[in-house]
Amino acid sequence: MIRVGLVDDQALFRAGIRMLVSSQPDLEFVGEAGDGAAGVAMAAEARPDVILMDIRMPVMDGIEATKLIVAAGRSKVLVLTTFDLDEAAARAIRGGASGFILKDADPELLLASIRAVHSGSSVIAASATRELFEHFGQQATVEPVEFEALTAREKEIFLLAARGLSNAEIAKQEFLSEATVKTHISRILAKLDLRDRVQLVVYAYENGLA
Repeated sequence: MIRVGLVDDQALFRAGIRMLVSSQPDLEFVGEAGDGAAGVAMAAEARPDVILMDIRMPVMDGIEATKLIVAAGRSKVLVLTTFDLDEAAARAIRGGASGFILKDADPELLLASIRAVHSGSSVIAASATRELFEHFGQQATVEPVEFEALTAREKEIFLLAARGLSNAEIAKQEFLSEATVKTHISRILAKLDLRDRVQLVVYAYENGLA
């Protein structure tokens, strides 16, 4: 069973998510909170595997709550965002969240995202990613110093990964084995001090590289 928690300041939204999660045979709804501070306490007590986290809340926002929960090492965080909160979602990613999904996403997509995050994958809402690109694409165009440390091949693979291509898709396009692509991705993440592919995407948009 995947233990799921929810932190959101809208009681009606919490009720809907609680019912959705509880309807699944492999998911167990173990706790909820109406603000970030209460969410941190809930995470420590209920120890959910995955926490669905809103961004804007009273007392403590979702960004700070995410940092504290991830630092405790007990739960993974999937941020719930709306079209106008993408920059905040990016900050939550830097704080340790495993991804973000739009609050009006299809229920099946939300459930699949919970399972993906629990399995160790990262999740980024495609439409939110476009918004991030539009926002960050107008900013820095100078390559950061650490990006220059990548080899030409690593830069090619970085850009393909930033577009959302899977290892298999990158391997096919670059005429490489999936194992080789996986090795390149690991080296890229290490050189750029990034935790995972979702942070890679945000890094690319923030620095105008995508």
